[in-house]
Amino acid sequence: MFFVRPIAHDDLPSVLALSERTGTGLTTLPANGDRLSQRIERSIASFDGASGQSNACYMFVLAESGNGAPGRVVGISAIEAAVGLNEPWYNYHVGTLVHASRALDVYTVAPTLFLSNDHTGHTELCSLFLDQRYRIGKNGALLAKSRLMFIAEFADRFSTKVIAELRGRLEPDGTSPFWEGLGRHFFAMEYSTADYLTGIGQKSFIAELMPKHPVYVNLLPPSAREAIGSVHADTVPARAMLEQEGFRYEGYVDIFDAGPTLECTRDNIDALRRSSVMPCTLGEEDPVPDSLTDDILWLVCNRKFAQFRALVTAAPARVDRFPLLPYAAEALGVAEGDSVRAVPLAPADR
Repeated sequence: MFFVRPIAHDDLPSVLALSERTGTGLTTLPANGDRLSQRIERSIASFDGASGQSNACYMFVLAESGNGAPGRVVGISAIEAAVGLNEPWYNYHVGTLVHASRALDVYTVAPTLFLSNDHTGHTELCSLFLDQRYRIGKNGALLAKSRLMFIAEFADRFSTKVIAELRGRLEPDGTSPFWEGLGRHFFAMEYSTADYLTGIGQKSFIAELMPKHPVYVNLLPPSAREAIGSVHADTVPARAMLEQEGFRYEGYVDIFDAGPTLECTRDNIDALRRSSVMPCTLGEEDPVPDSLTDDILWLVCNRKFAQFRALVTAAPARVDRFPLLPYAAEALGVAEGDSVRAVPLAPADR
């Protein structure tokens, strides 16, 4: 069984091992023990209530229990409560400039990239990574969507706008077409180096070296133009999941790989809007296979802050008291009559 919980000090070796498998482009999860340790400390302080919103970071892990491997960490995800308040937050806004000459009867529309800080103060879903061996069943959906349940339960700790910056298109050798077409001309370094420096918090070089004027997209090579707003092959499922929950691409892209930033008003996220709080009831182990019942899969979490837990379990499509089997109740840390927050995992079942 898998469940989501807040990250702990002892998870550092597992998270570092995961970060070493992410490859380039996942800036918020650098393969750097010191930086990851600092983020874990920030997360623990946030769950302890010792951080203000401007510095709050909530990190979660997907842990396995049972099958002889209790506590194994196989995935990670996080929420930054408010980006850009302590470290600059940069992206490109895809816009247009119109050039016209009445004398020559010429009218052209040129797509452009403007350096922007427009998302400063918004809440970010970030650092989503699941070990390749465990990308089965509903593990990915649980790891990603449990963050939405946490935001739903503790909405006052987050901004009214939620964003997710997705990893952009990369070539099989790890190079970024967008970086090769634009960034390299200004930064004179490899894409992986710039991504790593940003991940460990050394962002001053961005302001120092970035072009200060709009970039005309038509002047970029075709491969760079095609990469604008496209995602990494491994990120396609995450983009689809976010779009099902109401997130949309509004023309903002990453300055390094041009991956899209998806955004949604917090209270319009489907999982938040449709989740319900209800008491739980504990039953006996059910011998009937799920395939022989009319149950659907639900995403369920407890309502505890520092001891937050979430998992996926089967239950009838309509319930007034949420039924939990003993092992699920134990994983969530709830007892008979305690309230839980629940929502059907698939938007089509809501």
